[in-house]
Amino acid sequence: MNTRIMVETKDEITRIKALQKEIEQLKKLVVKKDLDELVNDSYLQVAAQKLGYKNVLELKKKLNIKL
Repeated sequence: MNTRIMVETKDEITRIKALQKEIEQLKKLVVKKDLDELVNDSYLQVAAQKLGYKNVLELKKKLNIKL
């Protein structure tokens, strides 16, 4: 069976840990952004319905919001 040995310096290990931490922060940020977008879309749907528009596109056109 083949054996692989990796030699890493303390600087490399520190850098790897920092990058892993950054990846976790970025993942959380992406999830938060997706949730924020979902909430905003939901608000627009409710607003369109309460204001009597057929759908969100109609409301956006009326308000001149970029699609």
